[in-house]
Amino acid sequence: MYRTAYDSDVTIFSPQGRLYQIEYAMEAVKQGAATAGLKSNTHVVLVAIKRNESQQKVLALDQQIGASTAGLTADARKLLDFMKSEIMNFRWAHESQIPVNWLAVEVSDKSQKRTQHAGSRPFGVGMLIAGVDSQGTHLYQTCPSGNYFDYYSCAIGARSQPVKTYLEKHYKEFPTCSREELIKHALQAIKASQPDEELDTTNCSVGVVGVDEQFTVFEGERLLPFLQLIRPPPAPAADASAPTAPATAAPAPAPAPAAPAPSPAPSDEATMNLERHQ
Repeated sequence: MYRTAYDSDVTIFSPQGRLYQIEYAMEAVKQGAATAGLKSNTHVVLVAIKRNESQQKVLALDQQIGASTAGLTADARKLLDFMKSEIMNFRWAHESQIPVNWLAVEVSDKSQKRTQHAGSRPFGVGMLIAGVDSQGTHLYQTCPSGNYFDYYSCAIGARSQPVKTYLEKHYKEFPTCSREELIKHALQAIKASQPDEELDTTNCSVGVVGVDEQFTVFEGERLLPFLQLIRPPPAPAADASAPTAPATAAPAPAPAPAAPAPSPAPSDEATMNLERHQ
């Protein structure tokens, strides 16, 4: 039978034991604009590529919790609204901030419920959740299947493999990085997803949260100080005060030798004397 016989419903397994609807949702995440996250002992940084200037890829959910998304925008809005509702409900009931792990579990459970019933489809969005609570800094990834993972650093979205390669190469440096160093690593990592295009104030967003810093999104002109961290320094200009060697004039060419004067023609008297001697 054709593959389409098994992908019309999220509860139908193929003969190989695959759920095509979930695989389609995972593919939607891979097609979304890349986003990456990394954490140190004191800060967590999210960075994302924007495909247009008005797109919102990094959002603050609470004072010290934020998220970035990759995948279907409509599904991302649905889950983000759910997360904001859970944060408010927890604060009203417990008069404290929701633990980041609790929030990751709640949104993952909601995603997993979409894989249990025939009348729904999985959310086609992946999320990176960054936050700080009493347990320290946290970075979680959620998947359309309902799985969630705790990371030191990770990346999702289109062309995210070069980003993961950079993060795997430098992740041992992250725990002791300062705020600026962590942001610099994040920008250098996400730049690997688009080697033919420079990062600027219109095509990327950065979110930062720290132990003593609320979650803040940097976009537009506010990104300029961070973008300067990854740009090469300008070449030094020549010093005008340095002494220069005096210019020497080219030697004048030697004058050409004068042409010899023509000998005078013999006169008639000289000609007659010559004939007389002959």
